[in-house]
Amino acid sequence: MTREIGLVSCVKTKRDEPATPKNLYTPDYFEKMRSYAEQHHDDWWILSAKHGLLDPDGEPIEPYNETLTGLSVAKKREWSEKVAEQLDNERLLTEETTLVLHAGKDYYGELLPLIEDSGVTIEIPTEGLYIGEKKAWYTERV
Repeated sequence: MTREIGLVSCVKTKRDEPATPKNLYTPDYFEKMRSYAEQHHDDWWILSAKHGLLDPDGEPIEPYNETLTGLSVAKKREWSEKVAEQLDNERLLTEETTLVLHAGKDYYGELLPLIEDSGVTIEIPTEGLYIGEKKAWYTERV
């Protein structure tokens, strides 16, 4: 049986105090991606610029100020290697899994080449859309 897993990227704005990962990020855009993932996928995870793969219901984490935007290809690759290993450890890189990426190219550009040979199916429903178009895409679907 195929499982559909949403991977939602973190966002810049966060609460001022520690919170579970799903409650740390405050912008409306994150809330829309989260709602979509909760409604349309069997499970979902957060792609954090600082922590890599996060369980939305995991232990509270401190707010942080890190992003993949503007990082060198080498740094993005290093982050992607960590995330690929975490995905593998969670048994999410199988032929029975579809990963649906709700993230910008900074979060998947270096990751896809590392996981595409695992047999996992990858979908990026908002690929090629500008941020305003992405927000509208989620608004129409949640």
